[in-house]
Amino acid sequence: MNSLQDSNHYPVPELPRIPERTFRITDYGAAGGELLRTAAIQDTLDACAAAGGGTVIIPPGIWRTGPLTLHSRINLHAERGALVCFEPDFALYPLLFSHYEGNAGWRCQAPLDGEGLSDVAITGEGIFDGSGEAWRPVKRFKMTELQWQSLIASGGVLDEQNEMWWPSGEALVGEAYYRRRLEEGQTEMEAYLPARAYLRPALLSLRNCKRVLLEGATFQNSPAWCLHPMGCEQVTVRHIQVRNPWYSQNGDGLDLESCTHALVEHCRFDVGDDAICLKSGKDEEGRRAGMPCQYITIRHCTVYHGHGGVVIGSEMSGGVHAVRVSDCLFIGTDIGLRFKSARGRGGVVEDIRMENIRMSGIIHEAVSFHMFYAGVEGSEGHDEQSFPVTEETPQFRNITLRNITCHGAATALLVNGLPEMPLAELTVENFSAVSKRGMVLRYASNLKLDLIRLRTEEAQPVKMHKCSHVELIRSGELLITESSG
Repeated sequence: MNSLQDSNHYPVPELPRIPERTFRITDYGAAGGELLRTAAIQDTLDACAAAGGGTVIIPPGIWRTGPLTLHSRINLHAERGALVCFEPDFALYPLLFSHYEGNAGWRCQAPLDGEGLSDVAITGEGIFDGSGEAWRPVKRFKMTELQWQSLIASGGVLDEQNEMWWPSGEALVGEAYYRRRLEEGQTEMEAYLPARAYLRPALLSLRNCKRVLLEGATFQNSPAWCLHPMGCEQVTVRHIQVRNPWYSQNGDGLDLESCTHALVEHCRFDVGDDAICLKSGKDEEGRRAGMPCQYITIRHCTVYHGHGGVVIGSEMSGGVHAVRVSDCLFIGTDIGLRFKSARGRGGVVEDIRMENIRMSGIIHEAVSFHMFYAGVEGSEGHDEQSFPVTEETPQFRNITLRNITCHGAATALLVNGLPEMPLAELTVENFSAVSKRGMVLRYASNLKLDLIRLRTEEAQPVKMHKCSHVELIRSGELLITESSG
């Protein structure tokens, strides 16, 4: 093929070029135990960088540390049996100008942090733990009453409505303080220091880096998102595990934001928010930056709990192009394949192909296109009012779903397009689902359905509203289960 955009498989990203030198943290004063070893581990990283790069080895043991600054041409290798615990002491985490949820701003330094690097890797079979429980708030509705009472008894504070638990009073008041500073137009770092307990970092933040490899390790218990490569090129993520409590606020697994040429394969996710998510900035800031997420391959991954298995949006204002997803398994995930946006985002999502996806026990929709996303899981909010099409209107088009199987879901396929900008050029081929409801299609154009098999509890397996140019190529089976009467 002459064009990457026309291909089913993109070239494998380039791997980091790491010199064959070895540095062990124990040679620089690190020893397991109760003491913080930040200085020794950072000294090892710095010495390796000064020598021209190499592999920094973390041997088996429990290693308590503050945030670590990564360097170019370095592989941070945690051996099996190594547990790297990032200390939950906010004073250890300086504020850096970074990105979060699609916007630039001040955040606490990520435990694993790097910017403008070339050739950086984190490998091995060790575990990196972000001590997220010291940072994250918890919503009451996500817990049983016994769990909620146990959480309250552990310390922390409640909001005025007694519906949100915060690990500290500083974190509780930090949100309002932070937003006031933003409204005032404050840009100096010092203005945001009182909100440090609120400004939760990702466990891993890599910004504008080239040739990145994450392989073999387990990343868990992040303060906010777990893994966040932003503006990176040539990214390889393989054979890793990402774990967060199912109730963890903003506990995403992997957020590839404005990345180009990325491969994610043979990974497992069990997290508290979206598992594998593609983003490209939010609203006007994202459109102005114009940094799409593009040429992305995701294959042979398993997702357990998560708000979405593979997700595009909702911060997609810079566009998402040329994505291939195949041979993935979602078990007990809230939503399987998830596309989300809202008026005001703008941006174009196009040339997306997802195939050979298997799902079981999906809580809400097996496949969801939701252009009225408001942060409420399972919400189907929509309206009939048409607005003028502007640069703020998100567009989703040229999307193919093929060989999709789901055993158990509330809804097989949901399309909530915008009246002024329907979802365009969606092809669904060889789609089989057992669900309470079948397909709910609102505002879609040039929709092709080929070999659809639905077994539903509702008497009407397919519901369409304001859809145009719908083509049923080959008829499958549209069945109603006996329980529906």
